[in-house]
Amino acid sequence: MSRIAVRRAGEAPSRSWRRVSGGQALRYLVLVLGFAAIVGPLLWQVSLAFKGAGDDLYARPPYLIPHDPTFENFTEAFSRVPILRYVANSVIVAAIDIAGNVVGASCAGYALARLRFRGRGLVTGVFVVGLLVPVEAVIVSQFLIVRDLGLANTLFAVALPGLVTPINVLLMRNAFLGIPKELEEAAIIDGANAWQRFARVCLPQVKGVVAVTAIFAFMGAWNDFLWPLIVASDESIYTLTLGLNRLRGTFYSDPRLIAAGTIIALVPIIVVFALAQKQFFRGLEAGGIKG
Repeated sequence: MSRIAVRRAGEAPSRSWRRVSGGQALRYLVLVLGFAAIVGPLLWQVSLAFKGAGDDLYARPPYLIPHDPTFENFTEAFSRVPILRYVANSVIVAAIDIAGNVVGASCAGYALARLRFRGRGLVTGVFVVGLLVPVEAVIVSQFLIVRDLGLANTLFAVALPGLVTPINVLLMRNAFLGIPKELEEAAIIDGANAWQRFARVCLPQVKGVVAVTAIFAFMGAWNDFLWPLIVASDESIYTLTLGLNRLRGTFYSDPRLIAAGTIIALVPIIVVFALAQKQFFRGLEAGGIKG
């Protein structure tokens, strides 16, 4: 009996190891498939951007490493369309949206989280509904409002729909909810009003979430294509994503040039995220709670 017990005791770790190993293999498989689905198209675009005239774009099987690497696709893209002007327009639109979301979403989030007023729950519900409504459902009414205000075909009109977004308001609201009430109560005892409590007590506690809000605002403004296409009719105010669409010809499109334009539009996002990644992940993890 003792030998059987010893043998069974020795078999248990082996079966447990097999289960853990199988679970890990499944998780790694899912991660690899997810990585391929997300990063695969990006790698293909990078490969296309550097492929020269000697590369077969439709080879079977396809290959990522160019046989005839070149930078001519990028120089050709710069020569065909005024990319620097489009970049400047996108920077202006992104700066307006970042400022609007940092200020507007912070104030709205603080009001919904820390102030007491009638209809606060209803206002919060409106922001939640605004988060769920697709852009395509309201884009016509947005254009009519902008046109009636006389703002059509301006950079401010391009930036207006993303000036304060529901997702950023709700992020800031949840961040302010995580701040201990004792901090504000101490400020009230010291005679601080609502603006002083917001600016000097609560806002410094959620700096990480403010960085997340700024990054979301930048990415939304930089990547937007549909709204600038509708509201901007003058080429001088085209944003980068809209202007690069001119690389597509009427009767012929070179996938190499389109891929080069895509990489050019992607570089600023990578740079911004690389510079602000610490604040971004710190804000996501902290959630506005600071011990």
